[in-house]
Amino acid sequence: MAQDDNKPAGPDLTKGIPSTDLADGKMLTGLVGDEEVLLVRQGGAVHAIGAHCTHYHGPLKDGLLVGDTVRCPWHHACFSLKTGEALAPPALSPLPCWRVDERDGMIVVKDKIEPASPPPTGKASEHFVIVGGGAAGFAAAQKLRHRGFTGKVTMLSNDTAAPVDRPNLSKDYLAGSAPEDWVPLRGEDWYAENKINLRLGVDVTSLDSQAKKVTLTGGETLTFDKLLLATGAEPVKLNIPGVDQGHVHTLRTLADSRAIIHLAKNAKSAVVIGASFIGLEAAASLRARELEVHVVAPEKRPLERVFGPQFGDFVRTLHEEHGVHFHLENSVTAIGAHDVTLKSGDSLAADLVVMGVGVRPRLTLAEKAGLRMDKGLAVNEYLETSAPDIYAAGDIARWPDPISGANIRVEHWVVAERQGQIAACNMLGERIPYRAVPFFWSQHYDVPINYVGHAEGWDRIDMDGDPIKRDCVARYVKGGKVLAVASIYRDLDSLKAAVEMGQIVKSKAP
Repeated sequence: MAQDDNKPAGPDLTKGIPSTDLADGKMLTGLVGDEEVLLVRQGGAVHAIGAHCTHYHGPLKDGLLVGDTVRCPWHHACFSLKTGEALAPPALSPLPCWRVDERDGMIVVKDKIEPASPPPTGKASEHFVIVGGGAAGFAAAQKLRHRGFTGKVTMLSNDTAAPVDRPNLSKDYLAGSAPEDWVPLRGEDWYAENKINLRLGVDVTSLDSQAKKVTLTGGETLTFDKLLLATGAEPVKLNIPGVDQGHVHTLRTLADSRAIIHLAKNAKSAVVIGASFIGLEAAASLRARELEVHVVAPEKRPLERVFGPQFGDFVRTLHEEHGVHFHLENSVTAIGAHDVTLKSGDSLAADLVVMGVGVRPRLTLAEKAGLRMDKGLAVNEYLETSAPDIYAAGDIARWPDPISGANIRVEHWVVAERQGQIAACNMLGERIPYRAVPFFWSQHYDVPINYVGHAEGWDRIDMDGDPIKRDCVARYVKGGKVLAVASIYRDLDSLKAAVEMGQIVKSKAP
């Protein structure tokens, strides 16, 4: 009888393994019933937790142990070995834990441990309002309840869909390899169960920081005790003839992705305007749907501004190997019913047009409220704005970066989630500084690119390995400091870079 390749393998941990099989600082996987369990010895203690990250099911045995935590090799989620708690996004759900008994030279895994409920905090009469239904807003709402906040939580989103896993909208979901039920961050009943008043399709028209109230479309007002601004960003829409036609789309929301998928079913050709991360991920996803895809962009190399020329050349080659046609140092001047016209005078067939030319932070509400601006909404290390009891997180927030010594604003999903969680803790009075090292990933066909840190410029790029061989680490150095690290299939190097940068941040803490 053939063995099922998808069936978990490993020793039966309920029967035990010799203690000598698990050295200090090592991990191994085994089974407890049908569940795959990660067994870890760290600092003399043995822990048993779920073997796979609760984000995208990454194998934690291939990750990195740091103190009493384990970090996922794929997207840098962090979990407590003692409690299974998800300590750092993109994972938002904890890992299961089991009791472990070590005696007579054997390690035996016992029964599963039921997670403890958080002690109540805050006042039931308090009202916390979150403006925004993206990564930062959702992470904040979840963290408030996870920390035991007993007051009222209202989440105001101008989107018509509940919070979704936005990275999937340009990746697997758009490519057709992920079903839609993977996209929501939580099911509809989760909000009611956690007493989070999620209001969709709502625009906040004004904020009065002194009276502590927001006004919604139609004139309704809500008062708050604490407020989180997590309004995110909106895609840039080009001002060119034909841009308002039905086959022309930006890609930011679930509705956008659904509309593109609907058109792609009967389309033969697509033009992607812009060689941004969203644009190139959309190009890869549309190639997976077997459309002819052309990318038009003004730069000489795709993503060169972020990764440098060597990575830029690799990204172009990778997409060309999968059939994408590039029209670089060019632009679209007009969009017709079934074609686009380029600045060069060329014409390209286009049943579908996707604009991926960047986003701009939604700052109007904060600006009108008189909050301090600094190429974004200025916040301190606790993510507090210039107005008392008003916090900001995500794409709009510009905060002091301990590594570079500059104020930075970063439009990354994981950054937004982590800031949302820290802002929630500080709304509860915990006074936790935001010092997480920025991280993002981008997926191009079967090639993941991980990026740690933030470098708006560099003196040099130290390359170890070769992008063409899908095996490399690039370090971006300025003023003798490594500001960022990009990697392809060097998961441990990427994790170690994040840890090293985190240690630098800690060393600079007051």
